[in-house]
Amino acid sequence: MTLLSPHLPLPPLEIVRGYGVWLEGSDGARYFDASSGSVCVNVGHAQPHVVSAIANQASRIAFGHPGVRRPRELEALTDHLLARIATLQHALLFSTTGTAAVELAIALARQYQRSSGYRRRHRIVTADLGYHGSSALTLGLSGHRRRRPTVEESFGLSPSFHAPYGRSAGLDHSCDQTCADEVAAVIDSEEDVAAVLIEPVNGTTGGGFSPPSGYLTQLRSICRSRGVLLIHDEVLTGLGRCGSPLASDACAEASPDLTVLSKGLGAGYAVISAVLISPEVIPAIENSGEPLPMMGTMAGAPLAAATALAVQEVLDEIGAFAAASRGSALFEALRSRLAPFEIVRDVRGRGFFYGVELAPATAPVLLQAARAESIQLYPFNGFLPDGSGEGIIVAPPLTAVDDELGWLLDRLEAAFSVVRPPR
Repeated sequence: MTLLSPHLPLPPLEIVRGYGVWLEGSDGARYFDASSGSVCVNVGHAQPHVVSAIANQASRIAFGHPGVRRPRELEALTDHLLARIATLQHALLFSTTGTAAVELAIALARQYQRSSGYRRRHRIVTADLGYHGSSALTLGLSGHRRRRPTVEESFGLSPSFHAPYGRSAGLDHSCDQTCADEVAAVIDSEEDVAAVLIEPVNGTTGGGFSPPSGYLTQLRSICRSRGVLLIHDEVLTGLGRCGSPLASDACAEASPDLTVLSKGLGAGYAVISAVLISPEVIPAIENSGEPLPMMGTMAGAPLAAATALAVQEVLDEIGAFAAASRGSALFEALRSRLAPFEIVRDVRGRGFFYGVELAPATAPVLLQAARAESIQLYPFNGFLPDGSGEGIIVAPPLTAVDDELGWLLDRLEAAFSVVRPPR
């Protein structure tokens, strides 16, 4: 048998089942899934309500094309989401993966510009640290310094402005909201910019960097004054992961025109994604005279939609959308207990998503030490200008309770205590 799979610093575990925050090995050993898989299993493994919804929907109908069968499951999911993360004046358009939803948002932005009389506007500008998907288009636009395609293979695409994190640019100081002026200069130097695409909180390329106060608000103002759409990539950060319904909720007057959602929708149980469309954009899309962009055969299939609705109901139950500061105690605990270790360079993030930046050449050792303490973690790397920089993601399921988080913190502290920076 030949099976190609990604290579991570440690060999994969023989996992036979998961339940809640735990993964169980074939030998009976259990591990705390401290990064929620790849920051997607937001409601934990084998969540009873979600499992029941999957079985119930699969026993009735798993697939139905919305052009043939009325998509009642999608309608219910849409009503539920809009009541919690936006307004009933917004619209949702569903797709499959995060990559597909980013491409869908790009297509919608271009369709909006054509409908508004700006047919030359097609260019999407992005930051030099960020990740927007694994297709040729989205990789070309992404600023993941380890995954950037070669010049010959990038179709002429590349990021257009510096990410607003001084650390990722190798600077000793942070930028402020005026860093957004660079984006204005990029837009003003061209006549073909359709949209700006950015992560409101950086994901696993840089490990939870947040823009400086006022940056996203200034970026919103710059785009609006120029007729350029603003797209927020919340594939990882949306739907409670950063302590609020959307990561952008933490910034006043920063709401985008289009928001991309994925991991928080299906939580690892179903392949589903969506684009949230603001009321200001909807009329131009509806009146364009063009069909909606293709969303894919499995986009919003009944099984995926029913699964996603069950995931959202669990998030409701635990209060993931109710408190803007949910997870702040976890941040304080991580910072106070891990920052003193010699290998730790920074602890950053928000809600239930944190990056712990480490000294060079220590991440693989730390991952091994954590596994010895029954913790499974996800690494990040390559965020500094020269392609170096490394760390680990701490992003437990949002359903983790205080006793479980306390156990995790104790074991993390034990793992960090045995790792020293190379001399």
